[in-house]
Amino acid sequence: MNAIHSRSLADTIDAVEESFFQGGAMSATEKRAVAHWIAGRQGLPGSYAGMFAPTDRDWRGIAVFTGERIGTRAGISHVLGEEACRALIQLGTPEEASRKALNRATHGMPDRLQPLGGGSTSKTGMYCCGTCSVALWRHLAVGGLSRSERRLVAGMRSLRAHRAGGGRWRRFPFWFTLLALSEIEVTGARREMEYAAPVCERYIRLRQSRPRNTYSPRRRLVAERILEKC
Repeated sequence: MNAIHSRSLADTIDAVEESFFQGGAMSATEKRAVAHWIAGRQGLPGSYAGMFAPTDRDWRGIAVFTGERIGTRAGISHVLGEEACRALIQLGTPEEASRKALNRATHGMPDRLQPLGGGSTSKTGMYCCGTCSVALWRHLAVGGLSRSERRLVAGMRSLRAHRAGGGRWRRFPFWFTLLALSEIEVTGARREMEYAAPVCERYIRLRQSRPRNTYSPRRRLVAERILEKC
C-alpha cells in the first residue's frame, strides 16, 4: 500500500483513513513513512493555527472521507488540519520528528476553542460550523487536544439541539456526522445514532445494487456500524 500522495494532503489522509476504516494493516515502515510526510507539512503557509498545510491541489476543493465537499479555504485548511492530527495519532509512530510536529500542531488550537461556536467550545462542543465541528470531534475521539470527553459530551448536546426531523440535523453534513458518531463513546452519542437509524436502514435497503462511486460503500458500512451500535 502506498498511502502517500505527494500532491495532496487530503488524498494522503483519505488513504490512511481507508486503511484503518477497513481494518487493514499498514506495516511499521509504511506508518513511519506516511507519518513523516504528513509531519513535514506542519506549520507551512496555509496551515490553520499551525496545524498541517493543504497542498496547492487541495485548495481547489476537497471531500471528506464520506464524500461531502468543502470548497472554502478556511474550511479546507481547518478540516485537513484536524484530520491530519487524527491520522498521526492513529498511526502512532514513535518517530521523534512526527511526535514533535503533532505537539506543535496542537499547541495553537486551545486558544481557538474558547470564543467560537456561540460560546466556549468546552460548553457547546461546537466550532465555527457543522463540518468543522465534526472534524474537531473526530480529532477529540482519538484522544487529541485537551478535555476531549467534556467537549464531546457538550458536542452531543449541541447536535441534539440541531435536529431537523427525519433523522437528520441542521448545519451538519449527514454522513460525516454519522462517521464521527460511530467512533464517539460518550453520553449522548448513542441517542443521536438511534435518531438517525431509520435513515441508515432506508439507505441500506435502497442501495443493494453496484456502488455508484468511492463513497457509496463507505456510507453503507457507516450505516451498518450505526445500526450495530443502536
